[in-house]
Amino acid sequence: MKENRVTIKIPRPLYRRIAEIIEESGFSSPTDFIVYVLRDLVGATAAAETNNDTFSQEELSGIRQKLKNLGYLE
Repeated sequence: MKENRVTIKIPRPLYRRIAEIIEESGFSSPTDFIVYVLRDLVGATAAAETNNDTFSQEELSGIRQKLKNLGYLE
């Protein structure tokens, strides 16, 4: 028999925080919210994997400058 759901364990404080966040959001449970977020993340990752575009020199310069401003680069 094929299962259609599995259990994923997360820290209880995180679960409680998610429950607080979604109180008036339209999500019926923290589980629904977590599934939504994971689907969105997986979809974005899949889209990024199929995107063969590279950064322009201008974009790379902007990223480098932001990293310098944050102290990650000298």
